[in-house]
Parts: sequence; structure tokens; C-alpha cells
Amino acid sequence: MPEIISLGESLIDFVSTRHGVDLKNAPGFFKRAGGAPANMAFGLARLGVEVGFLGKVGEDQFGHFLAEELNEAGVDLSQLRFTAEANTTLAFVSLTESGERDFTFYRDPGADELLAAEEIDRDYVDSAALLHFGSLSLTHPDSREATFQAIEYAKQSGLTVSMDPNLRPSLWDDETRMKEAALEGLQRADLVKLNGEELCLLADSDSLKKAANILLKKGPRLVVVTLGEHGSFYCHADGYDEVPGFEVEVQDTTGAGDGFTAGFFTCLAEDGSLGELGNMRDETLRKALRFGNAVAALTTTDRGATEAFPAREELESFLG
Repeated sequence: MPEIISLGESLIDFVSTRHGVDLKNAPGFFKRAGGAPANMAFGLARLGVEVGFLGKVGEDQFGHFLAEELNEAGVDLSQLRFTAEANTTLAFVSLTESGERDFTFYRDPGADELLAAEEIDRDYVDSAALLHFGSLSLTHPDSREATFQAIEYAKQSGLTVSMDPNLRPSLWDDETRMKEAALEGLQRADLVKLNGEELCLLADSDSLKKAANILLKKGPRLVVVTLGEHGSFYCHADGYDEVPGFEVEVQDTTGAGDGFTAGFFTCLAEDGSLGELGNMRDETLRKALRFGNAVAALTTTDRGATEAFPAREELESFLG
């Protein structure tokens, strides 16, 4: 049984073949496996961690492609469901000239949104040390109920619950509803990992350190924030520290945050700290952030998240 369970969306990323253009001017696209929770599971498996993915894809060619990609990476798919009621979600993404990502999703609903609460296997959840989820599974009543059911099981069994808000405004009716849903999920989490922009938006503060402390008061015991090439920092009730990033030649930032999370959890799993957030040493957190920063950096060296996720040997070589 997996040590970590990642719950949420698995989808297709169509990544622009040309940098520096918006989607309107993209000449073509590469097909890549995507979806933040699935990406994170893929990255963990590549690094040798026992991980399972809990979600739903379409009974279509794209859904089976995603299942094959995850299976080949070593992700446990015993809880992956297929449905003929909706197609696998598609996302088109391009890196604009300003460095921002331009997203468009085809998902109304997507198969991932139809995961039902009764499909959550309690014994499967109980067997893990950590349950990870994002906010995209909160956009539809079915997957929202399923997500909260899994979290309830995890809490009752003493698992650590982790959240990556992974905010995508285009998938919500308005920003206010998106923030409300993200905060509702965050209140159920022991650990939240997010980027600096998401942190400031959810905390209504322009100060990163102040914003992190605001989120701590809403439920999580640990806030971890990624800052792109500048690295990352952590904040908990008794401490705060920053760890610098790595310089690489960036090709595509898609999935870098998911790569960070995979590296971060890999380090905690090897330290035996996944279920010990309250007793975690700062030394362990700094090492985990360094692992995360390295995996994130390597993830940006190719187009599409899973194409560049490193194996353990590559990561160790990069870290020296």
C-alpha cells in the first residue's frame, strides 16, 4: 500500500511548441500528462516513493494514455476510476513573452470532477501516512464531496493532510468563490504548499512572511511557499527559514511546483517525518526544501511537467 496518496485531477496538458506567445498565436502543441495531483504522484514515483493516485479519467484515449504514463512511472492505480459520462479534461498552456503561463481548460465537466464520495476506499486511505489534494477537485459538487470524504477518513486515522491550492481562476465563476473554496480546503489541511502569488491572494497581504502567518492561523501547522528561481521558504508556529533555488536553463515552468512538492515529500518520507509535522526539526525542513527546489529546477528544463521529472540518480547528481 502507498505511503502517500494524491487525490484529484489527471488531465492532458497541450503545451505550446513556441515560447513567448499567448495561446492565440501558438503554432502547435505537445501532448503531455498533466494535472497537479497526478504530476506530484508521478514525480514521487520517479524518486522511488510508494505513492498512489486517487481520481477519475475519461473512458477515452486520453484517459488511457494518462493511466499508462502513471503506471509506467510506478504509481499505484488501484483507485483510478474510468467514466464514460465525461471526457478527460484538456488544458492548453503557453508561456508568454512576459514569462506568465496562459491557460485554457476544456472541462464542463471533466471526468475528474465526477469522482464520487462512495468511490473513496477507506481502507486504502487508512493505509497511508499522508493524503495530498488540491483545489481543482473542489470545483464540482461530486469531486468536492469525494475530496472531503477522503480528508475525513484521513483525519480519523491520523494521517497528515496536505493541500496545494493550485489556483486556476478560469475554472471558477469568480475569484471570491475560488478563494472561499481554497480556504475551506486549507482549513482541513495540516500542511499547505503554495506559490508566493497564491499566498498573498489567499491571505490578503503583500508581505510574504505576514501572509504565511495569517494562513497558519486558519488551520495548517506548516506553510511552505515556492518562489521560482528564488527558492522557497517554510513557516510554522516556532520558526521561519528560506532556502535558495538553483540556476538552470528554463524551457517550461509547467509542473515546477508539483516537482517541488514531490521532492519535498520524498525527503520527508525518507526521514520518517510525513506523519510528524508537530515534531519536525528545522534541519529536516531545510533539507526537504532543498530537495524540492532541485526537483523544481530540473522540471523546468523540458516542456511538460512529467517529461523532465528526474529519477533519483539524476537528482543526486544535480545536488552533488
